[in-house]
Order: sequence, then structure tokens, then C-alpha cells
Amino acid sequence: MGSVAIILKIMPESPEVDIGALKESIRTQVPETRDIREEPIGFGLVALKIAVIVPDEAGAPDAVEQKLRELEGVGSAEIVELTLT
Repeated sequence: MGSVAIILKIMPESPEVDIGALKESIRTQVPETRDIREEPIGFGLVALKIAVIVPDEAGAPDAVEQKLRELEGVGSAEIVELTLT
């Protein structure tokens, strides 16, 4: 069994969300996180694109996405890319 690389786009609830604290929360709750990058959207809003590597198991990508949606300050989380590694 291999691994799956997932790229997710995280949108904060508002421009007032502390991006640094949100990044730390993501790293704490999703230890499989390999990289977090900021993507300016406009009007002070910054999205986060994160790379996560998880085992190639049924439901693993969806579980990561759900975990991220439940974090405080997250408005939405969606998988934008998924590939086997």
C-alpha cells in the first residue's frame, strides 16, 4: 500500500482570522502536513494551500478534509488535487 498526496485549499472565516495561529492549529491537528503556503485572495483575505501525505486507505483524504473544516477560524476546506505517491 502506498501513500496519497493531497493539496487542500483552506479559506478562513474572515480577514480577521490570525493566519499564524491557524497554521499552527493545522500542523497540530493534522501532523501529516508537509507544507503550508499563503495565497492572497484580495481585500486582506489570505487562503492557505496545504500539502498532506496520508496512507492510501479508503476515506483517508475525506477524513483530513473533515478534520480541517472543524478547526476554529476555518470557513471552508476543499481538496484541490489528489495523487498517489
